[in-house]
Amino acid sequence: MKEMHIIKRSGEEKSFDITKIENAIRKASQAVDYKNALSEGRIKLIAEEVAGVCEARDRAMTVEEIQDVVETKIMEMGAHEVAKKYITYRYKQNLLRQANTTDQQIMSLIESNNEDVKQENSNKNPRINSVQRDYMAGEVSKDVAARLLLPADVVQAHKEGIIHFHDMDYYAQHMHNCDLVNLEDMLQNGTVISGTMIEKPKSFSTACNIATQIIAQVASNQYGGQSISLTHLAPFVEISRQAIRKELQEECDETGVKMSDEMFSKIVEKRVRKEIQKGVQTIQYQVVTLMTTNGQAPFVTVFMYLGEAANDSERKDLALIIEEVLRERIKGVKNEQGVYVTPAFPKLIYVLEAQNITEDSPYWYLTELSAKCTAKRMVPDYISEKKMREYKLSTGQSVGEGDCYTCMGCRSFLTPDRSEGGYGNVSNALNYKPGKPKFYGRFNQGVVTINLVDVALSAHGDIDKFWSIFDERCELCHKALRCRHDRLKGTVSDAAPILWQYGALARLEKGETIDKLLYGGYSTISLGYAGLWECVFALIGKKLTEPDGEKLGLEIMKKLNEYTAKWKAAEDIDYSLYGTPIESTTYRFSKCLQQRFGIVKGVTDRNYITNSYHIHVTEPIDAFSKLSTEAKFQQLSPGGAISYVEVPNMQDNLPAVLSIMRYIYDNIMYAELNTKSDYCQECGFDGEIEIVKDASGKLIWKCPKCGNTDESKLNVARRTCGYIGSQFWNQGRTQEIKERVLHVD
Repeated sequence: MKEMHIIKRSGEEKSFDITKIENAIRKASQAVDYKNALSEGRIKLIAEEVAGVCEARDRAMTVEEIQDVVETKIMEMGAHEVAKKYITYRYKQNLLRQANTTDQQIMSLIESNNEDVKQENSNKNPRINSVQRDYMAGEVSKDVAARLLLPADVVQAHKEGIIHFHDMDYYAQHMHNCDLVNLEDMLQNGTVISGTMIEKPKSFSTACNIATQIIAQVASNQYGGQSISLTHLAPFVEISRQAIRKELQEECDETGVKMSDEMFSKIVEKRVRKEIQKGVQTIQYQVVTLMTTNGQAPFVTVFMYLGEAANDSERKDLALIIEEVLRERIKGVKNEQGVYVTPAFPKLIYVLEAQNITEDSPYWYLTELSAKCTAKRMVPDYISEKKMREYKLSTGQSVGEGDCYTCMGCRSFLTPDRSEGGYGNVSNALNYKPGKPKFYGRFNQGVVTINLVDVALSAHGDIDKFWSIFDERCELCHKALRCRHDRLKGTVSDAAPILWQYGALARLEKGETIDKLLYGGYSTISLGYAGLWECVFALIGKKLTEPDGEKLGLEIMKKLNEYTAKWKAAEDIDYSLYGTPIESTTYRFSKCLQQRFGIVKGVTDRNYITNSYHIHVTEPIDAFSKLSTEAKFQQLSPGGAISYVEVPNMQDNLPAVLSIMRYIYDNIMYAELNTKSDYCQECGFDGEIEIVKDASGKLIWKCPKCGNTDESKLNVARRTCGYIGSQFWNQGRTQEIKERVLHVD
């Protein structure tokens, strides 16, 4: 038998010990009449069968899962009296354990023994004090939420993996999920950070420095991602240009140097570019080196959209900034050995638009640079202005005349604003433009996700029963979402002044509640969904890539949208359907499904389920067919979604990258290319680090050149849920990464 591990209730991982199973069965057997007791041989046989189940599961099972298997095997042996004693003993021990479970989990966090938490977030290092402190607070918060704040049926459904109540560790506090920072308002009209007035900056580099401080403050007052637009920094290039012109003229006057207007302008522009480089480097290096109160770099997205510029002059300056951002990212950041590697943040989004999508367009050179950056550093991701303006329609807009704007964090999109008719100023922003729809300054209240696979398996192939259970689960999600909404109601602006008082999201009065921002579409709240691929396959044995499978998948998506529309109409809250990026939950859902339904081929036979509507990672399909198919589903995810294509090293094949980008522009709103960007600190290998199994069957990362498996000496960057992770992943997500097939030869 291969070496195996178990996950204790505290989260600590230990070696599998079959004698403990034997002893537990033996104690239960000794507690019954000798006529009903099990022989020593039968005890060992049951223990061996349990071990076989654990070995076949191909992952470390939890103590609870193993005990469930023990119960089943005792019953199968016909020893019903022994099974009763075993169940009774478990129940009594569970009652005793409830008082100190949280304490045990916290202690395992402090000692870095909690395997689930260690791999929960691929951008958090659980060995660092600040991360441990955040996780410890999270354990207490989850305990309080489960015992005191949330309805029992919501908590139970979350525990069983029927739904996922996201970010329960932050629920006790009055915090929201993600947002689009109104950086323009804060820079142009001033803000306050930690009680200090910050006035309009007088140079581009100063504006960038202030922007990073705003990013850090915002990140420390919410639990999700944030996005800023480079367009809001572009006006400060001209401010710097004028200051540089004045400074150069003074230098010429002082030294008596005379030069032509052409030479004068050339020197000015050279200095302007240096100023831009200085500012962009500030953003890049401060974002990756800052650490927020939750122990990680700010989860920030930088939006690059030429169409946002106010005029041609500002657009040219914006292009200079975009160019420098791309060049800095191509270069990368140095690791502890001084070698340039791929950073996780900031995430970059580049808009494909008429001004940059063809070779004869004025900003095609930026698109070529973006392709080079994607091939080398996995970003930027791409938004099609063309498709987005078809989908995102504010009041009075027609198809093709809609709005183009960034997502919040990795994929959560705002719906068009409906507050005050869609063109009001409910947040009291100082950069309010009458008659124009508003996006910056808006936010998402939170997410609850339905496990579609569980609905399908619970129906046992009966479509009518599926829809009945589906209705019940959607309403349960609705109940959980209302808990999120109601938790934010009554929040006073003083709770996070940078957000609610000083312009990031609003400029409310001190003591004023944020309630008016929770209605009318100013903010969204998201019904997430996971495992559409496995759901459809479990119901009818068809894939989403087959006509019948696609038809059912789209029908399920439409039904989900009908629910969000119904709730929105009844409550004036913008419920929106969201293709959930389940990073660690993909593994948790899988374990729950295996526990509830066993191993079902093509459905629960892996340690992960598929994100949102995505085509399964093992499915052989070319890039264009994948994007074409998923575009139909993405359109039905107005609250957010992203599609991807898995590609090999494309640095020597930029034309192929550009062809995929052009296809994105014409066919799908939001997509990315998944490349690889790894480095081994032991031998200097610069290529793809492999995923292999160790002696116990656990998936680990290994350098193919020197065999190094020490994660602390490996720089690995992978896409997981629309963003780049660099702190490794749980076993389910690691298996998913390992099994990804390429969509480009």
